[in-house]
Amino acid sequence: MPTEHSLLISDLRTSYLAGRVTPAHIIMQVMERADHAAERHLWIARLSYAEVMSYVQALYGKSIAELPLYGIPFVIKDNTDLQGVPTTAACPAYAYTPDRSATVVQRLLKAGAIPLGKTNLDQFATGLVGTRSPHGACRNALNGEYISGGSSSGSAVAVATGLASFSLGTDTAGSGRVPAAFNNLIGMKPSLGRLSTRGVVPACRSVDCVSIFALTATDAASVLDVAEGFDAEDPYSRPMQDLAIRPAASGLRVGVPRREQLQFFGDAEYARLFDACLASLESLGFTRVDIDFAPFLDAARTLYEGPWLAERYAAVGRFIDAHPDAVFPVTATIIAGGKSASAVEAYEAAYRLKALKRASDAAWAQVDCIVTPTAGTIYTIAAVDADPIRLNANLGYYTNSINLFDLAGVAVPAGFRNDGLPFGVTLVGPAGTDRALLALADQVHRALVTRLGATSQSFPTVPAATAGAPALRAGYVALAVCGAHMQGLALNHELTRRGAYFMERTLTAPCYRLFALPGGPPQRPALIRVPSGGAAIEMEVWAMPMQELGSLVTGIPAPLAIGRIDAQGGAQVCGFIAEGHAATGARDITQFGGWRAYLRSAPP
Repeated sequence: MPTEHSLLISDLRTSYLAGRVTPAHIIMQVMERADHAAERHLWIARLSYAEVMSYVQALYGKSIAELPLYGIPFVIKDNTDLQGVPTTAACPAYAYTPDRSATVVQRLLKAGAIPLGKTNLDQFATGLVGTRSPHGACRNALNGEYISGGSSSGSAVAVATGLASFSLGTDTAGSGRVPAAFNNLIGMKPSLGRLSTRGVVPACRSVDCVSIFALTATDAASVLDVAEGFDAEDPYSRPMQDLAIRPAASGLRVGVPRREQLQFFGDAEYARLFDACLASLESLGFTRVDIDFAPFLDAARTLYEGPWLAERYAAVGRFIDAHPDAVFPVTATIIAGGKSASAVEAYEAAYRLKALKRASDAAWAQVDCIVTPTAGTIYTIAAVDADPIRLNANLGYYTNSINLFDLAGVAVPAGFRNDGLPFGVTLVGPAGTDRALLALADQVHRALVTRLGATSQSFPTVPAATAGAPALRAGYVALAVCGAHMQGLALNHELTRRGAYFMERTLTAPCYRLFALPGGPPQRPALIRVPSGGAAIEMEVWAMPMQELGSLVTGIPAPLAIGRIDAQGGAQVCGFIAEGHAATGARDITQFGGWRAYLRSAPP
């Protein structure tokens, strides 16, 4: 097989723009890799070579720079429509062939993404295990004896094993987060209504989301940029404004369930890894705040123990009644539980959920985001087969309430057990904080894990420059930041609340030194140009509305100022810089290559 290329979106775009490789070459390579991949029951329908190449050929003559997902391979959970390909929801008797793609898929195709096929799932998206399918139990990407997680099982395994750059799943109770944790991936569960669900077989329609699996938070953000948007044909779609996570003066406050509310189901390794994750967050400057997680846990139980099962029955119950032999037995049993729920019980449950939501608001008065284990443990396929309902319920302990409470969440890789199985945490924030959570996820991911999915690829030490970055809009000015104003850090909200948007990660020219200034919080660096002995320093470029730049500049404390920064490749950009005297009494941290890496070093 020829040399394999990285499937990271930024890497592929860089290669395409430089003319080093073509989409046809990448797609052929990925399809050949799938031909020789170990059988993990991840597919329901692979597209033929001719079908895939028809999408590739449609890109001929189109601008790479103008198509943000040009030539990027992806896969689709088989409860989401792709025009001309049967949608089965893992139930062959239910199959129908859509005459148009789901809204979210249409947007990805328009942006140049290349579909490779439809992936396995817990039938009718009912389950968190990935074993409830007539196509076989989907096997974990890192150890085939273990579950992949579900219900978006095949979508996660495809990305983790290097068969796609990203994938679409869905998430109602954790289906886009649990498989991410079990396969060492980022799992983006967006705010309700941010991504259209038109063209998706519903599970619980009022709380369903289309989710995104990716190797990195940066890739997930690139997909989110394309996939989101109001859809008038989806009654649950809503316009979504980005909200910042605004840390207190003391730093970002991270809510953690009280010790007695944490549950690991006897898994000492997961418990150890969660403690290690919390220690790492504190070393990054985050402040841990113990919160009462009881309202979240009480709400989680209502999803499968209350009348919300009636919503699953409303979606596919009549089909199950008419075709009992066509449905996986466990799935039929669960959904049938919603058939007898009364309207009175439904209203009572809705009132109860409102009360729990109000009780949960107390946590948000204390914290900026919440972090939990994504799941308390992981099981073998054999164990789940022996006890399918109880073990599945255990996996939803932390995830079931998030959609019910209209929150956003990002599952993040956070370490490995001694046996090599991955552990993950989930960052949770209010609706609208999706991008802020992704920025935090990137910071946490880089601090805790280097391996990407189940591939041999490691996390780049410094974020690569973003190929084909968003264009600078009229009325905006490019602004480079290299410290606390970067994504996920303490002062990023000073940019986002002024309407700034992210453009790219890049490096300075190798003629600067970076210093950690005394004082804080928040801690700040000083970027100083030097005549010799300089280095390339990580920075981000943001687009700032010109009318907002003045208010930002007036709040910049000495010895910092706005000046011209030389970027790699010879370009210049306006950005935060300091005079040479700022080095007096400051710590030289140039050897770290950037402010994020310095923070990860847990300086004394």
